[in-house]
Amino acid sequence: MKTKKIVIGAMAAAMLSLSVCSIAPAVAADETVQISVSKTTAEAGGSSKVDVSLADIPTTGLQCCNFAIKYDPKVLTIKDITAGTLAGTVSGDASSSMLPNFNNYSQEGLISVMWSTSVDDASRWLKGEGTFCTITGTVAAGTANGTVSEITVLPTSRETYDGSGVMNDAFDCGYLKDGVKVNFNVKPNAGSVTIGSEETTTPPATTTTTENKPGVSLRGDANLDNKVSVADAVAILQSIANKDKYALKPQGAVNGDVEGNNDGITGADALRIQKWDAGAITTL
Repeated sequence: MKTKKIVIGAMAAAMLSLSVCSIAPAVAADETVQISVSKTTAEAGGSSKVDVSLADIPTTGLQCCNFAIKYDPKVLTIKDITAGTLAGTVSGDASSSMLPNFNNYSQEGLISVMWSTSVDDASRWLKGEGTFCTITGTVAAGTANGTVSEITVLPTSRETYDGSGVMNDAFDCGYLKDGVKVNFNVKPNAGSVTIGSEETTTPPATTTTTENKPGVSLRGDANLDNKVSVADAVAILQSIANKDKYALKPQGAVNGDVEGNNDGITGADALRIQKWDAGAITTL
């Protein structure tokens, strides 16, 4: 896609190479400026808007701030980029020394944004924190609900300075001091546009079935031979040891649960039947 200039005059394009941002940085400052993209939601086929904000700007202020915004052109189409409240009153003419200059270029999937001023008075520089610019666009029709389209902040793709022959890999954010560029560190924070609302799946309803247990036919008769003896205790112990081979029938399991705890067949049931068979107890 051919590069499209969105907000910049012809004079600004001619003067861009003379801006503060095109000077090779020679001094790195310890402070870190945060550049953050907001997170928002939008409908497929509808409009979208995200803010790009600056925070933790050092007290010296910024005379220049230049970076790129990367997005997915299959999901988003950028319509406009406008200066935010932090940028203040700006000029579209880079030759102007009276007002700061806000320029941006857009090509498919990438936006380059620059704010700069040639005024030496630091009171006219970027200070504090707030919205640097606002990016508006549209979402591709047919984009699935729940799609999260990430928007990231990157160093601007250009030469480190005019004629260097070296591509830039650092953020350009700082000021001039005695003809030397002072550059701050930058911490980029990605944003996103989430399409619609994430689809949620309702889990199927669970059906609880209650087993209809038979009533006791003869208490202690686990093997269902119509009498109670040590053989019932043996049947219970065999069932516990190897349920697959010696499983009690449902009626036998009910009869054999003589401890009365409704906890199913256990070794305690077998022991009680043995005691009853030996005459140690008189009731089951």
